[in-house]
Amino acid sequence: MNRRQVLTAGAAMAATVVAGCLSGDGDVEQGDGYGPESDTVPDERSIDTDAYETQTFEGVEVPLAPITDVYYWYQRRESRIADARGADQFKESRIVGAAFSKAPDGVDDDPTDDWATDDRIVTYCGCPHHLSGLRAASLIDDGYEEVYALDEGFQAWIDQGYPIEGTEVSSERVSYEIRGQSDPAYAGEMVWLEQLDADRAEAAPIADDGSYTLQLHYAGSTDSPFRVEAPDYATEGTLEELTSDTITV
Repeated sequence: MNRRQVLTAGAAMAATVVAGCLSGDGDVEQGDGYGPESDTVPDERSIDTDAYETQTFEGVEVPLAPITDVYYWYQRRESRIADARGADQFKESRIVGAAFSKAPDGVDDDPTDDWATDDRIVTYCGCPHHLSGLRAASLIDDGYEEVYALDEGFQAWIDQGYPIEGTEVSSERVSYEIRGQSDPAYAGEMVWLEQLDADRAEAAPIADDGSYTLQLHYAGSTDSPFRVEAPDYATEGTLEELTSDTITV
């Protein structure tokens, strides 16, 4: 039996969801954003960042940096890495040296507050670049001059065997897709996925036809409760329930 509960969307509910997504960072061990020092680094090469594809988040155009370029900067310690996911996701598995700077606007005492505005910054998430795009857009709005979102996302970093750390780096992560349908009038707006018993979040844009697909890389139980928040409705259920059928109003 499908036990999903569709909730009436309203201003009070939306405020509660946003607070849940954007706060509660908890006790997080911050990195400085740089990769580890190494005796071997790749030779210097030219990168045409003007050729990068871009995507617009909250009215801000964000360049999407390919993982090969990001790893090159990472090895040479020429960029800072910021994790835009939830605190529990960051604790469990993250790029070595990454700083925690949650989408869209960071956390209290955000590490980026101490970074120079001319530092190169790369944000990342797992969805693959929706949360990171939102965080990058906010940083650009705040005056940071060279900000990118990792195009392929954190899962691609893992798949490449690049350095990761955390409490559950050896856990088997399964990829899930939550598909839904919203009103096409909301095309371009974001749908949020929030785990209710942990600080874990993902996001995805609504397509022109109103459809959306939330991607989650997750090693926990499918019985964990999640909430999907679209502009015109919200629904709660276990991961098993939310992936069993297309979510609608």
